[in-house]
Amino acid sequence: MNVQTIGKDAEKLLTWAGLLAALEAGHRLPRAEIADLLLYRGADTLLDRAAWISGLGSLVKVGTIVPGNATRGKPTVNGIVNLFDDTTGELSALIDFHLVTKWKTAGDSLLSASRLARKDSHRFLLVGAGTVARSMVEAYRSIWPDAQFTVWSRTRATAEGMGLPVADDLEAAVKAADVICTATLTTDPIIKGDWLQPGQHLDLIGAYTPAMREVDDVAMARARVFVDARATTVHHIGEVMAPIASGAMTEADVIADFYDDTALFARRSADEITIAKNGGGAHLDLMTATYIAECCRRAG
Repeated sequence: MNVQTIGKDAEKLLTWAGLLAALEAGHRLPRAEIADLLLYRGADTLLDRAAWISGLGSLVKVGTIVPGNATRGKPTVNGIVNLFDDTTGELSALIDFHLVTKWKTAGDSLLSASRLARKDSHRFLLVGAGTVARSMVEAYRSIWPDAQFTVWSRTRATAEGMGLPVADDLEAAVKAADVICTATLTTDPIIKGDWLQPGQHLDLIGAYTPAMREVDDVAMARARVFVDARATTVHHIGEVMAPIASGAMTEADVIADFYDDTALFARRSADEITIAKNGGGAHLDLMTATYIAECCRRAG
């Protein structure tokens, strides 16, 4: 089997509509087997994420996170995605780590927003001004081409670097938004449930450990809550774990994940508040990597 080597230049072949279709199709297949392995050396981390979906293939995504690289003028995160053929188990593609991560992460929340955000949404607030927030501008505009973006960050200079209007008052910015996207590394909730307004949708991306949260108990209690996969969020990420532990919500209050009937993963009325938690499991990496590889094969 010929092994494809796919770099960032493949991005020109991808579309957000194509990725959403691939994610929808992937969730109609049998549930993925997934596992993560984390190794540590002081502040450095080696992350292995693996997934296998019968009928689609298997994947191992390997990354290193070395914070000290910032002082060396080198990337903090490095890695590679290994894609394997479902039938033979042979290596079929080596794909750029950052390409898969960008499209998987943004595509995950875009799929939630496509089902939950109001179709007439036009005021989008980005909380956090890093790489993920920049990707979400591109992703959201694929569905809402007239979207107006505002960005808030604890570091104003970082927010200004996005070239978008910058909010100084987070509470006022939240109250004015139709869609709120959080992509921070905070462990203390920065979005208060008392600020939320009828009809809003929130895409929560940043929190990925039991200690991390971006919204408080009040927000989780007021909203209809959805996750991309129960298996990678409910007992793994503080965003859901903490309000369950406090009694603000129960596990049964998680209405649906992407494996459930699409009729469940949907907005019911114009006035309800919806929250979608992006857990970003390795099965989504597999679906995304397969989509990227297929686009490259079609393009020759």
